[in-house]
Amino acid sequence: MKLQQIVERHREEVLSRWLLAQRSTRTGQLMSSKDLEQQCRNFINTLINSPSRDGEVAAELNDVAVDLSRTRAIQGFSPAETAAFILSLKESVLPALEEDLRGDPRDLAEEIRDGNRFLDLVAMRTFEAYVQTREELIRQQASAIGELSTPVVEVWDGILLIPLIGVVDTERSKQIMESLLTKIVETSSSVVLIDITGVAVVDTAVAKHLLQTIQAIKLLGAEGIICGIAPRVAQTLVHLGVDLGNVVTRATLAKGLKLALAKNSPAHESRSKKPIPRAVGEADGIG
Repeated sequence: MKLQQIVERHREEVLSRWLLAQRSTRTGQLMSSKDLEQQCRNFINTLINSPSRDGEVAAELNDVAVDLSRTRAIQGFSPAETAAFILSLKESVLPALEEDLRGDPRDLAEEIRDGNRFLDLVAMRTFEAYVQTREELIRQQASAIGELSTPVVEVWDGILLIPLIGVVDTERSKQIMESLLTKIVETSSSVVLIDITGVAVVDTAVAKHLLQTIQAIKLLGAEGIICGIAPRVAQTLVHLGVDLGNVVTRATLAKGLKLALAKNSPAHESRSKKPIPRAVGEADGIG
């Protein structure tokens, strides 16, 4: 394939046409003209200095295409715009091919065919890299939103509150448990209020996650109270046969907080402590 050699001879012309092709797109709104020129020039230089074998994309060019896709995904380009950026190079290279191979129509046709196939492959690589980057960004954003949507608040000395909103799935349950247990240790809290008023659906899976969280809280020496169990939710749990018999529950957060304050009071702590049995004869001074 003579694509690289022809692009090298017409480097500045190809670059100029390629930059001109970007004026009709959103590129100017999302990046500066200086950055665009540097990006295009870097791609062309890598294309020239990375000869392909059997029409395959060289590792160096592949790396540049991947980096280009990741950058554009972060900048807000769409996947179609990212792929079109590479594909627009075809029209920019075509006049150079026609000029150098105008004396051999068959050779020109073969080079156009091979060049199109090669640039299509590069565009596909950029598209794949773009999708992977967007998926990573979505996962990072989902994780950040999950952390913001499950704050652990110390509402009183020794009392924590975690209001749950939305869907409680396995991944989010792990996140809730990790942040909650860490906060219990940091604050030495003895009571944790888990408010499920904002949980849209409470089924067996959600109930399982709540029970596991309560058990983990107990292992740290604290007590968990589930609040915000509406009548509809209570009926659902009974219908599903979920056993919350060993779990302290309250219908509202206000009632849960009242109970937590009572459990956290010094009077309650003194009542909960059993007197230590004295040894036989200790009271009478028998030794």
